[in-house]
Amino acid sequence: MFSAVHGPSARKRGALRLATAIAVSGLVAAGAIAGAGAAVADTPDQQGQGGATATIQGLEEGSYDQAVIHGNGRDEKVSAGLFRMNVDGGGTLRTYCIDIHNPTQTEAKYNETPWSGTSLNSNKDAGKIRWILEHSYPQVNDLDKLAKAAGITDKLNNGLAAAGTQVAIWRYSDGAKVEATNKNAEALADWLFKSAQNVAEPTASLTLDNASVAGKAGQKLGPVTVHTNADKVTVAASEELKAAGVKVVNKAGQTVSTAANGAQLFFDVPATAQPGTGSLRLQATTQVPVGRAFASESKSQTQILAGSSDSTVNAVAKVTWAKQGAIPAVSVKKDCAKGGVDITVTNKGDEAYPVTVGGKTIATIPAGGSKTVLFPVEEDQKYDFTIAGQHFSGVLDCKTAGSGTPTPSSKPSPASAGGSSTGTTGTNLAETGSSSATPMIAGAAVVLVLLGGGAVFFLRKKKAAGQ
Repeated sequence: MFSAVHGPSARKRGALRLATAIAVSGLVAAGAIAGAGAAVADTPDQQGQGGATATIQGLEEGSYDQAVIHGNGRDEKVSAGLFRMNVDGGGTLRTYCIDIHNPTQTEAKYNETPWSGTSLNSNKDAGKIRWILEHSYPQVNDLDKLAKAAGITDKLNNGLAAAGTQVAIWRYSDGAKVEATNKNAEALADWLFKSAQNVAEPTASLTLDNASVAGKAGQKLGPVTVHTNADKVTVAASEELKAAGVKVVNKAGQTVSTAANGAQLFFDVPATAQPGTGSLRLQATTQVPVGRAFASESKSQTQILAGSSDSTVNAVAKVTWAKQGAIPAVSVKKDCAKGGVDITVTNKGDEAYPVTVGGKTIATIPAGGSKTVLFPVEEDQKYDFTIAGQHFSGVLDCKTAGSGTPTPSSKPSPASAGGSSTGTTGTNLAETGSSSATPMIAGAAVVLVLLGGGAVFFLRKKKAAGQ
């Protein structure tokens, strides 16, 4: 059984992107963990965000039809409809596109993402997209009922219902002048667009508060708070935690292997434990709420969830402990409102923690102190850095493909839906969003050597849409 969700803002952008050099102004928290042990394994961007990770398969057979985008004195014929994604660990997602001019990359990986990390962040109509998802196909499987609600006297099939739904979404997500070629699909799109009301962003399928903790050996470190719509979440400690004798416990100090929504978890570190780091993986099976956004680090067009089967969802918490010195906990989160990456450093040690960039100290976190600093990253730029032994990487993709750029000059193929679907093999998927054959633009890397942690910060240009 599938469940529903919604989408973002009315902004358009052409598929042709000329990425600019990254402005490296602002503060970055970085440095060494005094007395800490081996580095934590690579950490996903937006640590603790959690949720589903999936691979896009293309448009769902029988669930799309044709539409026409009007703009810049020409019309582009595209396919419009439902995508299908396979969830890592099991499960299936069905999504609509919320980035009409950006291409879909072949078998791109997607992560469940809060609206704040996508173009929906600044879209005042994001809630209306969610309303459309909840009141149309596939959430409404009775197509006769859907047709009647829209005032359509003829029959709707899955393809026409999906096309009409996608067209209505594009009008809010991209501000696009787009219409379905079939009159019944267009009538559905008009009804959905005019009827939509703003509703709140859905909660995550699985996420953590305070997903990066630190402190002295001999203490209970935390809490890490669990938020999920699943009935039960399994809790598994890493080998590093087991080897150090660190136990995962609840508020009462009892060892736990499962948790529920609202549970608080702690790392009980023995006083004899040598300085080190470890992680905790949480996993559950649940339906991802309709309206959750899915973003890709390969610059594949952003998607919004229209339905979910029972699917595997994950989240990871990190812990660092030492006996003395500076003991920083680091977390990272995309911030589309500010145009960059928020890096939060909390120092649970008994010495000040210097934050350095390229050999220059730009901030100092006192013992027991915490600070969030913004690292500016330009749209479509990739960042890749290690702080205090933890690796973070991602792409800032906060705008729809038409923002401030012309519509693509390349002629879309009749089979394309919105942006053309491309990949390293050059094989096209059926896709939504207008097609483009934008040339590859290689970006210069900005390298920052972060003292103490021996960290290197790479900011690379993302490939332009259509590459």
